[in-house]
Amino acid sequence: MPADTDAGGKAVVLVSGGLDSATVLALAAATGARCYALTFDYGQRHRAELDAARHVTQAQGAADHRVVKLDIGWMGGSALTDAAIPVPQEFSAGIPVTYVPARNTVFLSIALGWAEVLGAADIYIGANVVDYSGYPDCRPEFIQAFERLANLATRAGVEGRGFRVRAPLMKLRKHEIIREGVRLGVDYSLTLSCYDPDAAGLACGRCDSCRLRAQGFAEAGVTDPTRYRR
Repeated sequence: MPADTDAGGKAVVLVSGGLDSATVLALAAATGARCYALTFDYGQRHRAELDAARHVTQAQGAADHRVVKLDIGWMGGSALTDAAIPVPQEFSAGIPVTYVPARNTVFLSIALGWAEVLGAADIYIGANVVDYSGYPDCRPEFIQAFERLANLATRAGVEGRGFRVRAPLMKLRKHEIIREGVRLGVDYSLTLSCYDPDAAGLACGRCDSCRLRAQGFAEAGVTDPTRYRR
């Protein structure tokens, strides 16, 4: 995978604690960029991912890691933020109830502000359009549109310094992502992908995200280090 980030520059990387974002952090670091990790405590039910994000960023030696409390769970509308909406245990057509309204738009906006203050030209996100659950804010069109907005709505953009929004996993299958992470030394035992883990951070093994993760490890020929509850 080509490294097109400016070597020695700064990059803001969205890190959720999941498999994809851990891989993206490693990819950004592999370009020579100094990585500033950003995690959101947004009112999610699966709060064990916050601990996972801390473990991942520490293991990979991020220059800084900020956990921003930004509660968007109050608005509801998603099984990931509203306990009254059950997490689905099977794949469904269309946009699933695990979609969080405008989440990536909000997260990238905060990342953009921090990138401008840091003087970072690159913002990384683990969006994926192949093995994804139908989220509209994980499509190439969204990433491209946000990058245009970033360069229109900021002082850095107006003055010609500009930003690039990187989604290096966009067209990779889950097993390809895992193989890339293994090549870069990512410790996937530190990550959590489950939409409905228990209080100890054990994965359910039944939700969309767990199934895609398990299938990815199987197809990659890599032992799945996920801790599942029985």
